[in-house]
Amino acid sequence: MRKTIAILAAVFLLGNSAVFAQGGNTSGDADLPAEVLRYQLGSGDQVRVVVYGEEDLSGEFELDGTGIVAMPLIGPVNIGGKDLTDAESLISEKLADGFLVNPRVSIEILNYRPFYILGEVNEPGSYPYVSGMTVLNAIALASGFTYRASESKIEVTRKINGEEKKFRIDITAAVLPGDILRIPERFF
Repeated sequence: MRKTIAILAAVFLLGNSAVFAQGGNTSGDADLPAEVLRYQLGSGDQVRVVVYGEEDLSGEFELDGTGIVAMPLIGPVNIGGKDLTDAESLISEKLADGFLVNPRVSIEILNYRPFYILGEVNEPGSYPYVSGMTVLNAIALASGFTYRASESKIEVTRKINGEEKKFRIDITAAVLPGDILRIPERFF
């Protein structure tokens, strides 16, 4: 109980500073490639696409299993794996290709895809993502660690540019939609 209170106090004092570790070494966000920290759209995200001055082309869309949205006029557009800026540019380019002169597109995320937490937590499973979530928040949603949990060896699997990558992370690290958190069992 005291250990949990101490962890919560430390998290409160540190805020949402995300710290990742690769290969067991702790490092700050500055040491990681930007694509690890940048949110990329993926299957299950719900977005609102606004084409300024063209209400018929604007709307709310959900990315399918392959990251594609079916847009009016231009048809299917693969925006999965892209950040918001890249997705806006891609849709603008397709609209400018014979349909509109100088289209301006804005994309807003309405609903994020869930994240997953597995291993030594009391209630492993899929949970809805909330903006600003940390590993500690995710563990709290899963009703906390089991008594066998290794609290210092948490691993995240994250899809980056279409590839799944694994990182060791600290309890104060940021969680992104679609992340798979694994809490291993301790060996003592």
